Amino acid sequence: MGKNIILSSLALSLLFSPTSVAAGENNVIGYHRNLLIAQTRREKTLSEAEIQEMTRELQALIHRVEATLITVEAKNSEYSGRESMGEIAEKIVQSRKANTSSVNQATARFNNTRAMAAIENAREVLKQFPLLARKDANRARQIWVEARRRLWDSYPVDRPFPQSEIRAMWVDRGTIVKARSKKDLEPLFHRMAEAGINTVFFETVNASYPIYPSKVAPVQNPMTRGWDPLKAAIELAHERNMELHAWVWVFAAANEGHNRLERRPDNYLGPVISRNPDWVLKDQNGAVFNRTPGFKKAFFDPANPQVRNYLLSLFEEIVTNYNVDGIHLDYIRYPFQDGHTRQHFGYTRASRELFKQTYGIDPIDIQPGSEQWRLWTAFRTQQVTSFVSEVSQRLKSKRPDLLISAAVFPLERGLRLSQIQQDWEEWIFNQWVDLIVLMTYALDTGNFETRTQPLRDLADKRNGSLIIPGIRLLGVPDRETIDQVQSIRNMPSGGYALFAAENFKTSLQGILAQTQGSTNGNPQPLPHRQPFHSAFQRYLSLKQEWIFVLAANRIAIDTPYILPWAEQADKLTVRLRELADNPSHKNLKYAQSELSTLKFKISRYLEREKRQNPALVDSWFNRLTTIENLLRYGERTILNGNGKNNSVTQR
Repeated sequence: MGKNIILSSLALSLLFSPTSVAAGENNVIGYHRNLLIAQTRREKTLSEAEIQEMTRELQALIHRVEATLITVEAKNSEYSGRESMGEIAEKIVQSRKANTSSVNQATARFNNTRAMAAIENAREVLKQFPLLARKDANRARQIWVEARRRLWDSYPVDRPFPQSEIRAMWVDRGTIVKARSKKDLEPLFHRMAEAGINTVFFETVNASYPIYPSKVAPVQNPMTRGWDPLKAAIELAHERNMELHAWVWVFAAANEGHNRLERRPDNYLGPVISRNPDWVLKDQNGAVFNRTPGFKKAFFDPANPQVRNYLLSLFEEIVTNYNVDGIHLDYIRYPFQDGHTRQHFGYTRASRELFKQTYGIDPIDIQPGSEQWRLWTAFRTQQVTSFVSEVSQRLKSKRPDLLISAAVFPLERGLRLSQIQQDWEEWIFNQWVDLIVLMTYALDTGNFETRTQPLRDLADKRNGSLIIPGIRLLGVPDRETIDQVQSIRNMPSGGYALFAAENFKTSLQGILAQTQGSTNGNPQPLPHRQPFHSAFQRYLSLKQEWIFVLAANRIAIDTPYILPWAEQADKLTVRLRELADNPSHKNLKYAQSELSTLKFKISRYLEREKRQNPALVDSWFNRLTTIENLLRYGERTILNGNGKNNSVTQR
């Protein structure tokens, strides 16, 4: 297995639940990194596998720093992306024919010489590292560590380079309950706005407790009584041109951790299930709490009609009485079930009777691994899936402009269905959700990129939803966080979410404020509100980089390809501008056609550059794919009327 170990349900629950991150998970997430450090300290030699892994890691870091540097330098150059790329290309072709220097070299150059030197140094290290590692492992480790350190220290975060993207943050219950008033919450929202955060997932229902005074739920969270944090948060967010989405626990109904805060018994079932004991989910032995140490929870039964009606009423109350911009679904799944917990959930009266009516057998008699077990797994998965459909249809019938999002596990689909019955791909393809947030938490970028594989797998599947990764803040250095953010910007994704506000350090706020917090009076459209405008703005930024690297003579391209590339790039600019200014099926068709043509031809245009710098070309291709996805999302939400366009631009 090597690096790709199979994690237990305990490790998975620690890694991927937005509400389950704790300091103790460091040992789980940092396993591979700590193992590598320990090995390199103990051993005098490096194995071939270690040499290859260290080579890949350094290559990847070089790419991320270089891609960021190009973005920063282009964004702060005289080129805007709106001008004709053809004019620049024509000058470059003429200069090549005349064997003279390229156009505008005085301005088309990299000003961050420190970052450039670090990149060139790391490339030289890469050339000698494999051979040196086989001869002198200690020396090889030394120059490898030094190259990485120089790259980290030179990360180009000295100037702003904002773009149209979702920049979300989860505001957790702990942060909310520490505040006693709107005035207490205000500094956090000011900090988030300064850092360029434009979307807030505000923890509104946790372990069956709403933070607001509810007429549907039996009691308000005891730690927020006396005021309405949701009302205050909406006002604070909207005053700063930020969106506020109500983050709700769906099927997780009782939490051991919350019980301890209230000084209740660990096995207290919460204010809802304690009044409705038939609503609780049970395992094969009748137990209701899962066995994950430190994170024990009891769940609602997703197959119980009364549970579903209650939750729908609660969510309807939120979207009807509060001007929230969206509902963010968490714990929209069954508890973890595998050989480590030795639990399988779903054996309630409602579930057993419904399954028996459908298949003629009581699921309690089914053995794991049998053909009938697959039916039982599919049945439970369908309970979650059908509820997502109900939530979407009911809430959007009341608020067509409401955004439905969900925090989900990025596990391989088969494993995920068997362990937690969460089929979020189905939610995407049926267009029940607008935004999927992958809980891809990791201490280092290498593991983070491994966990974002589902994002790349779905990039070309023509879905009508947006997908963004989640980044953990607990225990992660600022530069590592920025590195993960930049990694996302090289992926086919429209943004990211940070978990969570309680770990939002002032130092990170400063870096984000410097790089994405200021738009210089030019607000950026939110992808899920203005997808066509977002697609246009993102394309201008990409084209701006192409013009810059051409003018700086920093791209390997054969002369005959320069003008055709520029011509096709300019055609797409026109079509995307027309679509943003006048959304119509005709303009969408034209834009999609030009985009498809450019994606097809760019592989040939940039064949030389791809051989020399494949990661850079791949990142550009991924960004074109993001634009393609935005066009599909716009077709669904704007042209086909599934959702209402919001013309307000965001920071």
